Amino acid sequence: MSGHNKWSTIKRKKGANDAKRGKIFTKIIKEIMISVKESGTDPDTNSRLRLAIQNAKGANMPKDNIERAIKKAQGSEAESFNETTFEGYGPGGIAIFIECLTDNNNRTVAAVRSAFNKHGGSLGTNGSLSFLFERKGIFTIPIEDLTIEELELEMIDAGAENFEVEGDLLTITCAMEDFGSLNRKLNELGIEVQEAGLKRIPNDSKKLDIDSAKKLLRLIDTLEDDDDIQSVYHNLEMTEELAEELG
Repeated sequence: MSGHNKWSTIKRKKGANDAKRGKIFTKIIKEIMISVKESGTDPDTNSRLRLAIQNAKGANMPKDNIERAIKKAQGSEAESFNETTFEGYGPGGIAIFIECLTDNNNRTVAAVRSAFNKHGGSLGTNGSLSFLFERKGIFTIPIEDLTIEELELEMIDAGAENFEVEGDLLTITCAMEDFGSLNRKLNELGIEVQEAGLKRIPNDSKKLDIDSAKKLLRLIDTLEDDDDIQSVYHNLEMTEELAEELG
């Protein structure tokens, strides 16, 4: 069951510098706040909040930051975030799917349109590209002292589809409907998850030459740097040649 999965072909390694960590914290805090607004402050009964807190801990967010975000979401002056998505094509015809949490939709639309225009992309209508992606459960786990073979057997019983080891991390992929089952099993086993969530995985990936790929990745970077944007998915295949070029 171990081996290749499509998620690994679209990941990019980025330095965990302070600026990047700050962006990650901002996105997690928004997820915490919207989950509290939706279903309250008790993670035992609010599965979305429980997952957000789990991801916050995996990103090494201080406990005080998590508690402040929960408290802020309860206040009468707390920001209200709307979930919205955008779809379009980047340089080389690469499909891009964007998930946002925003308190100002006009600002977000303008920023996304500007990014596409600046970097040679084109926005499409919602629903035009969603068929190119499939929602999957993705779990990223530090290997540390895990016995991977034993864990795989437990996870297969819970619905896991694929396993991949990259460096000191294990990535487990499952069908969207099995996400809750795997999450519960990992909790039962006392295994700390670095990150977990439903991701959009491309059904097929597309190769580009180096120059076109770099143009596409500049667009991806611009989108990911926007605080209103939670996740950016695309179907660029990260070839060995491109990975070496990016260092």
